[in-house]
Amino acid sequence: MPRRKFRHSPRFEPSEDHSFQEYLLNQPLQTTTRTELLRLIRGGEDTHLELKVKLSNSERIAQGIVALANTDGGTIIFGVNDQLRIEGVSNPEWVQQELARICREEIVPAVVPIIETIAFDSGKRIVALDVDGKRKPYRTRDGRFYMRFGAEKREVSRDELSAWLDEIRPLGFENIPLQTLTQADFDDALLWSFASGFDDNAPNLSLYNTSDFLRKDLMLAVGNADEFFPTVAAVLLFGKNERVAELLPRSNVTVARFSGSNGSAQLIEAIEVKGNLLTQYETIVDFVKRYADLGKDKPKRKLALVGETVAVARGHYHFFSVAEALINMLVHRDLALRDIRTRINIYDNAIEFINPRRTTGFSPPASRAIRYGITQRLNPQIAAIVTRREYGINAPHGGLPMILRQSTRFSGRKPEIYIASDEFKLKIFAA
Repeated sequence: MPRRKFRHSPRFEPSEDHSFQEYLLNQPLQTTTRTELLRLIRGGEDTHLELKVKLSNSERIAQGIVALANTDGGTIIFGVNDQLRIEGVSNPEWVQQELARICREEIVPAVVPIIETIAFDSGKRIVALDVDGKRKPYRTRDGRFYMRFGAEKREVSRDELSAWLDEIRPLGFENIPLQTLTQADFDDALLWSFASGFDDNAPNLSLYNTSDFLRKDLMLAVGNADEFFPTVAAVLLFGKNERVAELLPRSNVTVARFSGSNGSAQLIEAIEVKGNLLTQYETIVDFVKRYADLGKDKPKRKLALVGETVAVARGHYHFFSVAEALINMLVHRDLALRDIRTRINIYDNAIEFINPRRTTGFSPPASRAIRYGITQRLNPQIAAIVTRREYGINAPHGGLPMILRQSTRFSGRKPEIYIASDEFKLKIFAA
């Protein structure tokens, strides 16, 4: 449970008519007593309190603020030494201004703190910064996440971050920045092709700057001019195939053909599809075509002659329905779920798409709403790019309503939807 703050005055949100700096400098005076403040300091540092002698390293201060904001908020007091003695700060006005700048420029999303100076009879003055964590998760400008554990702050590992985001913001996995990539890990031709689809005067490929385009144009990377931290979405969309498989193995898709009508039948062939989303889409479509016919028109049935051996026909499916089901599967899967993988099972008379998706996000009303296209996109940034024809997937997009409507008309049988055990299953039947 968060420590009770020593401030008693209400928080005020900044007015649209005033700047961030004006808001901080024009706050009403606080009513904190020196007795309360001294009692707080004497308790020493804990999960929600950090003590500093002075403000000397803006990067470390930003890390400390991020850690507090990600740990239900807290306070940093400047002008207190390691022995819990009040030394004061010589320039409290500058400290306030610098803290306001750090909260505004060095932290994403920007933190709106309460900053005040408290004076003592001795003439010493300290500066207290109080911050809430209302918009978690917070990160530093270079893409690092911190949390506070007791009196210490620590950078959150990728696995810890995944589990944490899973709890506080289920829709945030695609925005996780990755720190081990360079521009060489991206398919420049794919990026340039996507950009040129919007602008006939797109820059020459030889002059193309991958990091700038991802960071400034697509907002799929963070960092300043000398830093490059692409997000999970950037890697899935435009990463080189081998690097996607290495960095995000949970994005692999298993595609299998069975000889019967369910998964207990004999397995004919199975492959594991790796790479960026465009590569995965094309590879899966090619595999499906080996065992099924995809078309826009319903096939005509051929009558067998008397005595003629009737061969088992290949399943015939509405191409746009299968393509849209595949796109939805690749775009909306929940990669934060570690134990469930994306699978496609091809049977004699049906294709089944199985995707990791939190069951808690599909209450009975929600499971009915998705049939009408009313659903919350799990990865909105990925969806926004994949569904653009400039990305390279040439298929109409109509969502689940189109799949249900067109597939039913094509095969005469309505697709089946199953939502349970953190899995979303869609089964499309052959004509």
